Amino acid sequence: MFDTYSLYVETIAGMSPTRRAEHVADTRQALVDAARRLFTEQGYAATGTEEIVAAARVTRGALYHHFRDKNDLFRAVMEQVAREVAERLIEAELGAASDDAWTEVRDGLRAFLDLCVVTDDFQRIVLVEGPAVLGHEAWDDLVAQHGSNLLAQWLTRAIADGRIQPLPVPPVTRLLIAMIAESSIYIARAQDRAAARAEMGLVLDRLLSGLETPLFITQCRA
Repeated sequence: MFDTYSLYVETIAGMSPTRRAEHVADTRQALVDAARRLFTEQGYAATGTEEIVAAARVTRGALYHHFRDKNDLFRAVMEQVAREVAERLIEAELGAASDDAWTEVRDGLRAFLDLCVVTDDFQRIVLVEGPAVLGHEAWDDLVAQHGSNLLAQWLTRAIADGRIQPLPVPPVTRLLIAMIAESSIYIARAQDRAAARAEMGLVLDRLLSGLETPLFITQCRA
């Protein structure tokens, strides 16, 4: 490992600063992309670093130049997957251009369920492998960074607007994160994902309605 690491360092040292930066970025992304595909298909435990460097077409020295170990690489993969999903949901909400925080919450959760029909890496890497590989504390930190903090802000606004009942935000956020995580796994494991998404959407809508204020429910039914 140390021989290939030294060779990699010597190789990039001889490049111009611009080319070196490009090479470093390209190599790192190649490793993340290869690991992402293998972790999704095989799982963390069944994927060896030899497979990853072969799929990325780089040396083991390059792997250990960018990441401390396989666990560190997994963390980078999980961060990328979580960030991409968060960005797609935020884009969807910006496109909706709603000033209603509670509507944003419900629309965002529906959009997330739609994503679960067509994605596999989020469920496998973030929800299934993530807590086991990183530990629950590190996993919680990543989820907070890319999802639960934003959800808590929306819920706080929805309470201030009188759209939902004034419940403590942290436990409500925690419960909603758990609900959508289980919803995602349920959809991913279903033979008919579209049907599973419709079923889960119906149940989730009914549960979310229970958080709404009586006045809001009455206005909706009027």
